[in-house]
Amino acid sequence: MSTIKVERGPSEKRLTDLGARDWPIWTGEASKFPWSYDEPETCYFLEGDVEVTPDGGTPVHIGKGDLAVFPAGMSCAWNIRKAVRKHYRFG
Repeated sequence: MSTIKVERGPSEKRLTDLGARDWPIWTGEASKFPWSYDEPETCYFLEGDVEVTPDGGTPVHIGKGDLAVFPAGMSCAWNIRKAVRKHYRFG
């Protein structure tokens, strides 16, 4: 099973190299919902506190300042504990 990769506090150079600050922004209020990924998603969290639990896997905590990569084919449950604001890119 593929896992969620989380990079805590990536450097501004890393974010610039990825072009992360130019990606669209997604926001979400506190909620719980299932999600699945048809393609990989990379996102940089500007705000929020989230626990993402892959089906059959261990919960992963993601929050403000984290860069996360979700693999294609993964199904999971999102538990947004504090409203999220993130840059994201699919593919």
